[in-house]
Amino acid sequence: MEISVRRITAEDRGEWFKMRRGIWPEAPDDYLNFDMDDILASDDDAVLMAFVDGTPAGMIEARLRDYGEGCETSPVGYIEGWFVYPEFRGKGIASRLAEAAEDWARSKGCTEMASDTWLDNEASIRAHLKQGYQEAERLIHFVKRL
Repeated sequence: MEISVRRITAEDRGEWFKMRRGIWPEAPDDYLNFDMDDILASDDDAVLMAFVDGTPAGMIEARLRDYGEGCETSPVGYIEGWFVYPEFRGKGIASRLAEAAEDWARSKGCTEMASDTWLDNEASIRAHLKQGYQEAERLIHFVKRL
């Protein structure tokens, strides 16, 4: 099994969209599409896709942020989205994607990488911990319609 990871191009947009749908299945298509062109054109964003024997297997979206919870430096690399198709899980692809995103962040001068996930997303929490990420804090977001 050969795993390769590379930065996506516009030609990967359809596959990238499918993977975004895998992360956020309840999100409307318009929401998933609205920032894709900006991300592709930005130097402060990177979308890296993993392939197994040439077949798309997963992706990670990373961005430079001014701040990350628990971080002491700025800017920080930030994992915005991380996805591996179920049939490719447990094969080291998530690790390769995280390492590639961290390498990208280092190349941008970052010395810290941050991320987040939902409180009940046990698989994501385990994946982060396996990669050496440490829990910094827990947040609950509130909203009130006016």
